[in-house]
Amino acid sequence: MPSVAHSVSDKPDGEINTLLGKGSEFEGKLTFEGTVRIDGKLSGEIFSDDVLVVGEGAHVSAEIEVGVIIVEGNVTGNIRAKRAVELHAPARVRGNIETPSLYVDKGVIFEGNCRMEGAGQARPTTLNGLASAAGPKPTATAQTPSISAAPAATPPKK
Repeated sequence: MPSVAHSVSDKPDGEINTLLGKGSEFEGKLTFEGTVRIDGKLSGEIFSDDVLVVGEGAHVSAEIEVGVIIVEGNVTGNIRAKRAVELHAPARVRGNIETPSLYVDKGVIFEGNCRMEGAGQARPTTLNGLASAAGPKPTATAQTPSISAAPAATPPKK
């Protein structure tokens, strides 16, 4: 059966362009456009500006750089997502995650570090930088009332 090439723009949102089905195995570098779903085993590297779905029961051992990743299966390796990472139960992720948006379901196992960066925003890394980012301190217009304490009474002797 001949394959028909489609541009991403004429596909409905969420439609899967490519499927690595259950029982299949792939080793190497995967680059793609559109949405790819993996339900089998993949090891290597994955690169895309689009959406990767790791289905329940899938086993992915890879360095991953994508636009969005949705994980329900097993991923071992670092994930860098330009837009979002979604981890849905029963996902198991072992590796570091870097993304501006992270969603984690109850029941997900995540072992690693997460770094979240805003899109194009520089984040302050020092206390002075944090203070600058917070803006000027508000000025007080009223004085704080002072509290004075009376000397403590001496307890009577017995």
